[in-house]
Amino acid sequence: MLKGIPKILSPELLKVLAEMGHSDRLVISDGNFPAESMGKNAIVIRCDGHGVPELLEAILQVFPLDTYVEHPMNLMEVMPGDDVETPIWDTYKEIVRKYDERGDAAVGTIERFKFYDEARTAYAIIATGESALYANVMLQKGVVTD
Repeated sequence: MLKGIPKILSPELLKVLAEMGHSDRLVISDGNFPAESMGKNAIVIRCDGHGVPELLEAILQVFPLDTYVEHPMNLMEVMPGDDVETPIWDTYKEIVRKYDERGDAAVGTIERFKFYDEARTAYAIIATGESALYANVMLQKGVVTD
């Protein structure tokens, strides 16, 4: 156990976050995301008993977002024709405002199948038990400056 590190960040997850370099991407997936098939070339970490917001909050305490891209945090767009509300996105924006001075402007969206393509190139995928639909988040790591 360590001081100052959110307890939800397991030793395995901390190791992966520390290994990642500038521009590496991390997916925090909802329970419906095909993490194992998307992550064949990535590290897949199971966090089934947790939701995306609590992991996002903990990760952003130790993980800088990339300042060299417009949207270092991306969400999976809702498919046209899907009648789905995404109130969890507001929660994500609330969280990112605490850790990145760009606030909501740091958050973009990626079309669903393009999101899958990008996820296949991620360094790691965290598979959660999140039940909200379209709750997947992709983060791009920045530089630690202090």
